[in-house]
Amino acid sequence: MPLHYLCFFGYPKARHSRKDTPLARAWQRMLSGRRLDLLDPTPVDIEIEDIAHGLAFVARWNGQTKGDFAYSVAEHSLLVEDLFGRLNPGVSAKWRLAALLHDAPEYVIGDMISPVKASVGPGYEALDERLTAAIHIRFGLPASTPSLIKKQIKKADRISAWMEAVEIAGFTEAEADKLFGVPDKTVINGLHIRLRPPVEARNDFTARHTALLSQIG
Repeated sequence: MPLHYLCFFGYPKARHSRKDTPLARAWQRMLSGRRLDLLDPTPVDIEIEDIAHGLAFVARWNGQTKGDFAYSVAEHSLLVEDLFGRLNPGVSAKWRLAALLHDAPEYVIGDMISPVKASVGPGYEALDERLTAAIHIRFGLPASTPSLIKKQIKKADRISAWMEAVEIAGFTEAEADKLFGVPDKTVINGLHIRLRPPVEARNDFTARHTALLSQIG
């Protein structure tokens, strides 16, 4: 029986027989034992422990940051959720959870800096959207985040990027202002970038996820 030879990033699918070419593996085995199909993910194969572990070991800025530890996507996600709450006082725990999980697909597809994402094209975005939908459904969120909420999460994300750029990535404030916009200093008051062992970020990410789920339930 013919098999689909699956390709990433929007390239067309070509059909090959088993004799022609070996099947491209489109799934990844997780530490939980789950097998996640990256091209056709399902909510039942998603576990928060896998997400937290993966994000804690994915470095922002391609690892080009100061300090003895990489700044992980897990740490970034915790900061974005905090900033989102500061920008939107009284917002429901459901949307704070969406903010915490805004980069969750990167636990399997990694973090790409914006210039690389632009070069890859719409295929990366489609892959990200499929994974996001499966993750959201797994944890009781709408498959697609409402545009107003998404806009506010993006605003928090850009403020986090500004802080990271200035504090650990070697940018001047003027450079960060140009790339990410000038942040409201009252929003970031008292917040700083934390560099710490991955296990600590992983545990805090998992704990925050549990706390938000309990508020939703």
